[in-house]
Amino acid sequence: MSALAGKVAIITGAGSGIGRASALRFAAEGAKLVLGDKTEAVHETAQMVKDAGGSATALQIDAGVEADVQKIVKTAIETYGDLHVAFANAGISGGMAGIFDLTPEEWSEILRVNLIGPWLMVKHAGQAMMDGGKGGSIILTASVAGIRSGAGGPAYSASKAGVINLAMVSAQQMSETGVRVNAICPGLTETGMTKPTFDYARDKDVMHKVGRLNPLRRAAQPDELANVALFLASDQASYVNGQAIAVDGGLSSSHPVTRQLTGQTAV
Repeated sequence: MSALAGKVAIITGAGSGIGRASALRFAAEGAKLVLGDKTEAVHETAQMVKDAGGSATALQIDAGVEADVQKIVKTAIETYGDLHVAFANAGISGGMAGIFDLTPEEWSEILRVNLIGPWLMVKHAGQAMMDGGKGGSIILTASVAGIRSGAGGPAYSASKAGVINLAMVSAQQMSETGVRVNAICPGLTETGMTKPTFDYARDKDVMHKVGRLNPLRRAAQPDELANVALFLASDQASYVNGQAIAVDGGLSSSHPVTRQLTGQTAV
């Protein structure tokens, strides 16, 4: 049987990257989807799901606005009659400006989307799952930038550290409800957010340097993150709760070093 047969799932940030890859992966495993994104590309993702034989409803929403999160949860219940999985994946990078360069307004916007947004999904999707009485799985996209410094700008990193803690606190506060909450911490992944980095590397013919700081010596593709999200969404992860899972090629397994045991110099 498919891993998500009979399941209803919400995915935000579904217009591209990890969200789109997860939509296609979840649908292939039998899930009925409600997809959200701020851009019109979410409709393209929904059509891709339908073209592959799946079921998807698309909404243009702002994942950091409570009314929009309430709307996507309500749409899932009204369209498919239930809600089993919510993947709060939407986020923004905010650039790489230093700690002294960002304005309070810029910090607020990054925290609104990246941290308040996932909390809103926990609040409303979690309540819907508890009301349904069957439990469920909530997945939050954090980042290796939330584990330690060096993988993102200050506001982005702080927001993702908050997401990791949010998963832990939420799992505890929903004890005995059957609702699990976990976070995924991607390393460098080729998505819409990181497109400028990859475009620059291809233009300068230095793609071989992208991702060289992790032991696998490469960046991730969105499908590799979607596979982990699928696991957490499925009943195969029935005893995984309150965790932050790094999917980063091993980047976060070490403190900075200048030379590996193989004698290759890291860049």
